Amino acid sequence: MNHSPEPFRLLPGAGTSPVILHVPHSSRTVPESVRAGIVLDDGALERELDHITDSHTADIAAAAAAGCAVTPWQFVNGLSRLVIDPERFPDEREEMLAVGMGAVYTRTTHRERLRPDGFDGRPLVERWFHPYAEAMKRAVEDRLEAAGRAVIIDVHSYPTEPLPYELHGDGSRPPICLGTDPFHTPARLLAAAEKAFAGFGGTGLDSPFAGTYVPLEHYGKDDRVSALMVEIRRDVYMSEPGGPAGPGLVALAAALAELADAAGQEG
Repeated sequence: MNHSPEPFRLLPGAGTSPVILHVPHSSRTVPESVRAGIVLDDGALERELDHITDSHTADIAAAAAAGCAVTPWQFVNGLSRLVIDPERFPDEREEMLAVGMGAVYTRTTHRERLRPDGFDGRPLVERWFHPYAEAMKRAVEDRLEAAGRAVIIDVHSYPTEPLPYELHGDGSRPPICLGTDPFHTPARLLAAAEKAFAGFGGTGLDSPFAGTYVPLEHYGKDDRVSALMVEIRRDVYMSEPGGPAGPGLVALAAALAELADAAGQEG
């Protein structure tokens, strides 16, 4: 475990690019202070990290950024989602609270106990969640100021077979799931994603995971902020549950670069 981990990184892109590749779930890093509040032994924690981490998605985003004609920005979470999940609502709006997986998880992917009963997650929200949200908001507002708009492309992955924590695991599991928002996902952005990822065996919408990330200050209010979630089924590019990446990573990075370039060119 890391004693002083970097909680997040904003990797600069071209000054005129509106695109931010957002990678929230790629890290396995759990600070020692947070590890102390997790009841799993070390072996069980490693197995949980195998299941819950969107492994290699930061590598996909980095390779995509390097391959773009106009370099997008990258916002990368440096901590495991077992610390806090920056993509959850921090209040009762979050449906994953039903399975103990709100902004601070109290249950595992297999619905087992992760933290003690009655655990107070508010200090973790104050320490990690709010600074992350504030930094992401600033990144978006910088793109709005520089480019007149912002396009958030959320980079995720998901297991080939559903895990017990999934609320909608009985739906379709296409090679590429595109998560959308009725306000923030314009048709042209969705069409660009469907075109870019057409070669992986099919895309689907909002199943098994729906929605996309937008800072709460802009959510449902500012149509200059566009967003789309790209959920990659893990068998497309890696050995599951937490194994190495395979050759699919290179092809996925090229497709993501195509999407990022198309999103950056939209007027």
